[in-house]
Amino acid sequence: MAFLTEYSFVLPRGYLDKNGILHREGTMRLANAGDEILPMKDPRVQQNPSYLTIILLTRVITCLGSLPSVDTRVIENLYTMDLAYLQDLYQRINTMESPGYQTVCPHCGQTVEVPVNFMDAGQ
Repeated sequence: MAFLTEYSFVLPRGYLDKNGILHREGTMRLANAGDEILPMKDPRVQQNPSYLTIILLTRVITCLGSLPSVDTRVIENLYTMDLAYLQDLYQRINTMESPGYQTVCPHCGQTVEVPVNFMDAGQ
C-alpha cells in the first residue's frame, strides 16, 4: 500500500473564472507543519481568524482545473458548498486515523476491530 500525499477531488459546483470557464477537478496535498503555522503571521488571519482557512487551502491545493495557480482570490470566490467540501477534505486527509486492535467478542465469538482512544486511556 503506497503512502498517499496527494488526493484528487471534484468540486460539487466548481470555480467559474473570469472567462466563464468552470474548474471542478483538482488535487490537494497533505499539509505540513509550515502550512498550519506560517499563515498565523499573516495580518489577514490576525485581523480575522476565519481567513486561516482561505490561506491554508491556497497552500495545499496544488491544482484546480486548468488554472495556472490557486491563490486567495480563487478560494475567496468559491461557492460556499465548494469551500465546505474542501474544508471537509482537508480535515479527512490530515486527521490521523484512530489506531485499533483486533479482538474476539466475548458474546458472539467473532473477531472485531476495536478503536484505541488515547484521550480516554487510564480513566
